[in-house]
Amino acid sequence: MKNLLFVLLTLLMATRLSSQPNIIFDTDFGGDADDLGALAMLNHFVNSDECHLKAVMVCTTEEYAVPAIDAVNTYYGNSEIPIGVRKDGKYHEPWNYSKSIADNFKYNLTYDSANEVTSLYRKILSESEDGSIVIVTVGPLINIDNLLISKPDSISALSGRDLIKAKVKEFVIMGGQYPNGENEWNFNGNMPGVAKRVVENIPVSVVFSGYELGLAIRTGGVLNKLDHKHPLYVGYLHFSANAPWMKERYIGEILDNASYDQTAVLYAVRNGVGTYWDKIDGICLPDEKGGNTWVEKTGAKHAYLKLTADADVLAKLIDDLMLGKLQDGN
Repeated sequence: MKNLLFVLLTLLMATRLSSQPNIIFDTDFGGDADDLGALAMLNHFVNSDECHLKAVMVCTTEEYAVPAIDAVNTYYGNSEIPIGVRKDGKYHEPWNYSKSIADNFKYNLTYDSANEVTSLYRKILSESEDGSIVIVTVGPLINIDNLLISKPDSISALSGRDLIKAKVKEFVIMGGQYPNGENEWNFNGNMPGVAKRVVENIPVSVVFSGYELGLAIRTGGVLNKLDHKHPLYVGYLHFSANAPWMKERYIGEILDNASYDQTAVLYAVRNGVGTYWDKIDGICLPDEKGGNTWVEKTGAKHAYLKLTADADVLAKLIDDLMLGKLQDGN
């Protein structure tokens, strides 16, 4: 009987481990606080064995983004997670919240010491099992553009596009507005044409979490109750006080904010189709200026998430997940 129980428990554990998504998180960390909230969620999911976070990739070159991400991961006990960044020349944005985190929390990696992002993508993908990776992008798509056009090298005999085709199960892209929209930041990002090239050339299925979805779900105010030395408190407070579109409403405390990136992470880890949202099949057609149109088509390789749950209920869930209250998945 004991042997049978051991076998059953082993099988149960193996099933759970095999079902954990292997995620690469690609972010423009520091500009909007939702990237910080999404990274906190991912760290909690890692610590509760709901996912593996293979790497964090930074699509901005703001010099404090890498140390701030490393500081957040270190705070949650995950300092081993590699970080990649574009090596296109760093800059500093004073209203950005990354420096406030880097100034207050321990980190090891800097912009200069972090991995070059395309090489890190190629390394992780080449070492992964076929169809095992979920890439979650929550910023402009320049890193994916560079990966797609990367050529065979000493890391892999495959091109970037072929690596994606072989190793990536699905992309989850926070970007665009659905069914149609104009000039959404992650589809523009002052990089005209990048989103169009990427979406047209990704050779695997893509699920889009749109601007309209995250805009409806307001989270973050609950973080006012945190210890003031917590990275979520420090980052969200700095964002509320200094972001150009937030500071006019600032009253000395963290303000609720749209939850764009948290929705993408929630889908990537827990799916939630039929509970939080439906998936609408079709084809996303980005334009050169950050807009997009949608063509519905059953069985197409693209889909977008359409909110079906009450936005306030989902906001409460995301607030809880950022705080590490994970009961829904345990």
